[in-house]
Amino acid sequence: MTTIRLPGLIDPHVHLREPGATHKEDFDSGTAAALAGGFTCVLDMPNNQPPITDAATLQAKQAAACAKARCDYGLYLGAGVDNVTGAAALAPQVVGLKCYLDQTFGPLRLDTLEALVQHAERWPRESPLLVHAESRSMAAAILVAQLTGARLHICHVSRAEEIDLIRRARDKGLAITCEATPHHLFLTAADAATIGAGRSEVRPRLADARDRAALRAHLALIDCFATDHAPHTLAEKGGANPPPGFPGLETALPLYLELVREGLLTLDELVVRTVYNPRRIFSLPEQPDTWIEVDTEAEWVVRGAELHTRARWSPFEGRRLR
Repeated sequence: MTTIRLPGLIDPHVHLREPGATHKEDFDSGTAAALAGGFTCVLDMPNNQPPITDAATLQAKQAAACAKARCDYGLYLGAGVDNVTGAAALAPQVVGLKCYLDQTFGPLRLDTLEALVQHAERWPRESPLLVHAESRSMAAAILVAQLTGARLHICHVSRAEEIDLIRRARDKGLAITCEATPHHLFLTAADAATIGAGRSEVRPRLADARDRAALRAHLALIDCFATDHAPHTLAEKGGANPPPGFPGLETALPLYLELVREGLLTLDELVVRTVYNPRRIFSLPEQPDTWIEVDTEAEWVVRGAELHTRARWSPFEGRRLR
């Protein structure tokens, strides 16, 4: 047995579904899955029901997390057209402001560039604005960051053209960070048939082999790895209108270690992307005397029914990991 000790990992992008969809996940089951996967801190997105956009919804979510979470956590605030003037006052209580510029849940959609500019002008510079890596909206967000000086974090980068946009923006001196998910690093659209039509629905959609190769070739550009853990039930994924999202907390670390074994990054570089960079970007406190131990030789087969997540399935079902 070869055991290595790593700092407790940080996942900067999860959807633990509380409040509003606790049949999919909650803070108890979601943080149990996190700990099983080696994550000792998770940062939870605000697209709940109701969305987390003001003091009342934030306080209610904080209370639920405090009562149930098994590991450390942070919460995001959602940017809406109705909280432009009040959002910044809540910045000390959250780890960032999530700005949804494309199709998403209800009132969190920012329909106009003006609303994004107003949020960017008011949000504290030490805290990031988060946007999705859809090319057109990402380009608009980069322009807003250039105009306002806002810090920008790009979620789940998956396409070669997105990598190029980020590189060009950084070359101009913009304060932009980004993340990539295990499913975009390991799966492509060709895997959809194996995963299943409904289960393979995810946003951003699985890309082609060329995009996956570009992502792997530019890991030096990726600041963080993030699971985008977004569980749905098997019944929902098998329905007529399957919601997008994969569970990912319990399979991420073995996949990241595959990147190390393939020579795409070193173990130290993996720790930078899963601990030190997330802590720096989101201004998280250190976790003293917190570590995980990993048996790098033990093999196991992914079986969704054995996972801690309430979803009880995985897009990596049947894959042998170690």
